[in-house]
Amino acid sequence: MSYQQLYARWRDDPEAFWTQAARAIDWDRPASRAYFDQGPAGEWFADGMVNACWNAIDRHVAAGHGDRLAVIHDSPMTDSVTRLTYGELQDRVARLAGVMAARGIAKGDRVIIYMPMIPEALEAMLACARIGAIHSVVFGGFAAHELAVRIDDARPRAILAASCGLEPGRTVAYKPLMDRAIDEAAHKPDFTIVLQRPECAAQMTAGRDLDWTEAVAAATPADCVPVEGNHPAYILYTSGTTGQPKGVVRHTGGHLVALAWSVPNIYGIGPGDVFWVASDVGWVVGHSYIVYGPLIAGATTVIFEGKPVGTPDAGTFWRVIADHKVKSFFTAPTAIRAVKREDPEGSLVARHHLSSLQALFLAGERADPDTVAWAEDRVKVPVIDHWWQTETGWPIAANPFGVEMMAVKKGSPTVPMPGYDVQVLDEAGQPVAPGTLGAIAIKLPLPPGTLPTLWQAEDRFRRAYLDHFPGFYETGDAGYIDEDGYVWIMARTDDVINVAGHRLSTGAMEEVLSSHPAVAECAVIGVADPLKGQAPLGLLCLKKGVETDPAQITAEVVRMVRDRIGPVAAFKTACVVDRLPKTRSGKILRATMAKIADGEAVKAPATIDDPAILDEVRAALAGVGYPMGSV
Repeated sequence: MSYQQLYARWRDDPEAFWTQAARAIDWDRPASRAYFDQGPAGEWFADGMVNACWNAIDRHVAAGHGDRLAVIHDSPMTDSVTRLTYGELQDRVARLAGVMAARGIAKGDRVIIYMPMIPEALEAMLACARIGAIHSVVFGGFAAHELAVRIDDARPRAILAASCGLEPGRTVAYKPLMDRAIDEAAHKPDFTIVLQRPECAAQMTAGRDLDWTEAVAAATPADCVPVEGNHPAYILYTSGTTGQPKGVVRHTGGHLVALAWSVPNIYGIGPGDVFWVASDVGWVVGHSYIVYGPLIAGATTVIFEGKPVGTPDAGTFWRVIADHKVKSFFTAPTAIRAVKREDPEGSLVARHHLSSLQALFLAGERADPDTVAWAEDRVKVPVIDHWWQTETGWPIAANPFGVEMMAVKKGSPTVPMPGYDVQVLDEAGQPVAPGTLGAIAIKLPLPPGTLPTLWQAEDRFRRAYLDHFPGFYETGDAGYIDEDGYVWIMARTDDVINVAGHRLSTGAMEEVLSSHPAVAECAVIGVADPLKGQAPLGLLCLKKGVETDPAQITAEVVRMVRDRIGPVAAFKTACVVDRLPKTRSGKILRATMAKIADGEAVKAPATIDDPAILDEVRAALAGVGYPMGSV
């Protein structure tokens, strides 16, 4: 079946399409229908009964695949590799679930998970799903105050944590952060379960903290508890514009169906294949495609505790792919840009045998054409950009690799997936012509697996996503759809800048800057301008080994933007920085840099990877005349 046939089959009868897709899941009781017109945005498989842990682990063991490899944990931080079969994973998860059940954790209770990238993080998520508890993963090492905010919002009965996480050159003690967060929070968990890692022993609080290893060894395994299709599987907090994090809710039934459909059809992964997503379980990518998706498919998932560079070098991605015979690899464009910056010629790629690899998938930041081309030339497999959000839980637009490899247009995540009626709207909510920049929205209802609401904040859900364009979900992204139906994501809506009345995409300017041979990565921000309202400002990170005078490079990129986009862009200023501020998932903090340039007070976002980078950016901007102060 071609993509066009597949999409038409969904469009012509969404109910039949998703009912058929639901047959890939084991149900204790099938839903009476697929779509339920209830709640603020509709629900899927609401009256079915199902268990996520059963579908990820137990059904494979029951089918005789207990000896199949489920998890590979590759940790250059500890120089170790651990492998778990489905049978071993089942035992570990059931025992951990038993620890919680014996202490009163039951269906509907919340559990916060605060852990690094180790197998136990995955086990904690699945153990919650096994007994119907709702998990909320918070990045291990997240600031104590931010963890406290999430404790007060989710009100967990328990917290599962590790004693520490490992970063290049340092050990981050998690337990003191958790203790401070509990002290600060108004809500107190009944107990915690702490995994003592050998790199850092945590001091335990008597009467509250349980030793993970001891408790699991003594536990009675717990059985899977069926839950309704619209029972929340998890809450995942994403940054909110008010400073109060938004708790994205994921319903169990639709989540399972969407992942069971997307893993083979988008990523080309089936039973026994090795799928590696170089992300973190603190992000939605980790939930969907490190934990639930690959295991639902009966595949092997790789959990990686390291960085794209520095653990030990820019060849670590290729080493992991070769060592574990990875079939599909998924990472963020910013990770590939980091690798490209350290190894611009790709010499480290050639040291590893990558014959197992069928495709490299990119998401998280816009994949600029230069980065895609660099990876294609070095890795010699299709490099596939795709676009989705924490809120959607699985791709909105993608190249359906498992169905049909469509022509790649570098810079586009290709086409909408079944379930997503993607449209581009003007400010009045009217569709615009092909090729016209506008706000990207999705006609309701959203497909299975997407957020039905926010945790205990339905009004906020409506305001944030539904009210601006009635009948649509507002993605917050700006872009266009071309004559062939390809989607182009050019910027966050907030990053579209208005220069003398012209709406311009920062992404289009970034494409030009990144094509300069000396530029490894870049960002364009809109800064206040007393004459034009806003003016674009470029920040450049150079490739390793570049000896050209930075002043020459900035002059050259200014000319390039003028030549390719035109004088209307009013692009006159660029500066070189050593690093760009990013979240831990690799998203560039453009809005934060724009505030610095405008002279506003800036608080380091909770998700920032390294707050010290903001001082470096401030110094670089001052060197080209910013901050200019509020206008």
